[in-house]
Amino acid sequence: MVPLVLALLLILIFLGAGFVMKLLWIVAIALLASLLLGFLFRSHGRRGTRGRRDHW
Repeated sequence: MVPLVLALLLILIFLGAGFVMKLLWIVAIALLASLLLGFLFRSHGRRGTRGRRDHW
């Protein structure tokens, strides 16, 4: 009985870890997409005013 409970507990832990890893991949892809969109819209947003980095 104890080995069966331990095996089921181990399976439950691995399934939970797999779900969390998939969720972390989705969050990482969403953050990367928002970062790329931020760079895209920042560079084309205000052409008349220059930021601190564009003082050359």
